[in-house]
Amino acid sequence: MVELAIILPFLLFLILGAIEFGFIFTNNLTMEYATREGARVGAALANGGGPLGCGGGQSPQRATVDPRIIAAVERVLESSGSPIDPSQVLEIRIYKTTATGAESGSQVNVWRYTPGVGPSVDGQPLDFSPISVGWQVCNRVNTQPADSVGVGLRYTYNLQTPFLALSGMNSLTMYDRTVMALNPSGQ
Repeated sequence: MVELAIILPFLLFLILGAIEFGFIFTNNLTMEYATREGARVGAALANGGGPLGCGGGQSPQRATVDPRIIAAVERVLESSGSPIDPSQVLEIRIYKTTATGAESGSQVNVWRYTPGVGPSVDGQPLDFSPISVGWQVCNRVNTQPADSVGVGLRYTYNLQTPFLALSGMNSLTMYDRTVMALNPSGQ
């Protein structure tokens, strides 16, 4: 009994830690998949087609590019089996990257959770709305050398087990990003 009393807390700590790590890992995999899907859509749509620019007749579909990126991310987050609660997503970032894959200064578009009031994609309102636009779609260069688009997701993960409750911690902020080069246009 004495030996069990000494070893039991350690075993519980170890088991709960492994379970919590599994939950965190599953959430992280879902975030990776969501950012990858968003970056893939952003790379494919580039600047909205047509000749590059923000004038009349240039980049004709530019208004639909970022909402489609967000829709791709949202589809993953809201899919069956996803452990992520979209209301806990702090922000989704669409940004121009540097050569190292980091955010390029202020060229960042930030989207936040606003259920049902975002722009519509295929007749469905998004649960995210743009908060700031620092990188206009019509300025995305997909000729050589092509820009790279980054999609980042910041999320608050609420702990599922009392594993870290002793430290007073009951949530973690998680972040994931994916970077892809814009598909070249051949222009």
